[in-house]
Amino acid sequence: MREFLYSEVANLHGMPNIPDDPELAIMVGKRLCEDILEPLQATFGKIWIRSAFRSCDVNGFCSGQQRAGKKGYGCASNEANFARHIWDRRDADGFAGAMACIVIPWFADKFENGTDWRALAWWIHDHLPYSTMYFFPRMAAFNISWHERPKKRIDSYIAPKGCLTKPGMPNHEGDHSEWYLGFPELVQPQT
Repeated sequence: MREFLYSEVANLHGMPNIPDDPELAIMVGKRLCEDILEPLQATFGKIWIRSAFRSCDVNGFCSGQQRAGKKGYGCASNEANFARHIWDRRDADGFAGAMACIVIPWFADKFENGTDWRALAWWIHDHLPYSTMYFFPRMAAFNISWHERPKKRIDSYIAPKGCLTKPGMPNHEGDHSEWYLGFPELVQPQT
């Protein structure tokens, strides 16, 4: 949990980054870990957490909501981040969730050498119960979320930009293994 609570923005600006509802934050954080992050780490090796839990104050500051006339750090509004980076608030529909921005060094090296980001996206899509993923160009970092009502949607700021898949798209179902040849088999961590 210490790694999830760490925030460079909060530290830089002397802001606490503590959940208002620790029980909810721990519950969704546990699901994010057990269902998604731990299998990723068991399969690919160490993962780097770039950003995870944000308090409403920290996220509001990052989005610019709490600094009239000031540009934020690129975060979405608090309401858009409920049950995403703001783990201790349910979304508008009453569902809980958690999100982390991560880098998988094993894949980051491959990405730097030309491997398409969609290889990792499809591997995760075929193996793990994620809700959403959003890929970024730097180090192939991406947001990945667990949610009580998963959306199963993948988007990217890396070309081809936009939505890779979501329910209802022709490519959503089926096997995508041709994208990730040579990737390791899923390893479930020891409990």
